[in-house]
Amino acid sequence: MAFTLYTLIQTAILCINAIAVLHEERFLSKMGWGADQGVGGFGDDPGVKAQILNLIRSVRTVMRVPLIIVNSSCIVLLLLFG
Repeated sequence: MAFTLYTLIQTAILCINAIAVLHEERFLSKMGWGADQGVGGFGDDPGVKAQILNLIRSVRTVMRVPLIIVNSSCIVLLLLFG
């Protein structure tokens, strides 16, 4: 298997898919990364844990619909040229 630009793009898509399907109550709360974790007081700088949780929530919210389109196009390209 060659290391090409397409494999890099496919790897990035798989990682974004993995983040998008994370379920907080099912997976993240078992590791102590639930919705109520990492919440500081008012005016406190958010810690690394809170920033990572915010990134996961943002990716899940923003990338939901575009991921459907990107996944569909990758499947079509793989079927046509793979």
